[in-house]
Amino acid sequence: MRVIGGKLRGLRLNPPNNLPARPTTDLAKEALFNILQNQIDLEEIRVLDLFSGTGNLSLEFSSRGASLVTAIDRNINGLNFLKDMAKKHGLEGIKTYRADVFKFLEMETEQYGVIFADPPYDLNRIPEIAKVVFEKDLLLPDGLLIIEHQSMQNLSNHPAFVEQRKYGHSSFSFFKKGLAAAE
Repeated sequence: MRVIGGKLRGLRLNPPNNLPARPTTDLAKEALFNILQNQIDLEEIRVLDLFSGTGNLSLEFSSRGASLVTAIDRNINGLNFLKDMAKKHGLEGIKTYRADVFKFLEMETEQYGVIFADPPYDLNRIPEIAKVVFEKDLLLPDGLLIIEHQSMQNLSNHPAFVEQRKYGHSSFSFFKKGLAAAE
């Protein structure tokens, strides 16, 4: 696992082996950021990383110039690894919170340019993520919600759904705020 772009490009990430996380593969992460670079200016963007796990995506966004990355996870070991990496590499824009993602979303009032969610694949509440994000109006205008999930899962029934991109057993489903408002 490594940082693919930005000022920390090539940095190898070696999180503790005991983390209950399934990090996004380098191949899928590279494809995701190729898509994002064509749609969003990643400089100075505010990002919410839900189910942040090892902090792999938080570090990638911050390396590419995000002004703020808020990482949410229940596992303190993953958050501590992310905090340590951020401090070691001078990434002051990464903030970590130990919380249940759904409880956090219910209380959150800030808006973000990108919300990325990488929940455990066996979580039966994955479709609720888009529902809550749009009900709580947590995306900035033209903001983007990305949910990583198993390729066999279909999240296209949400009105803000844009597309699903498959990378082996993993997929990214994209949702745009402007579409939900137009419906």
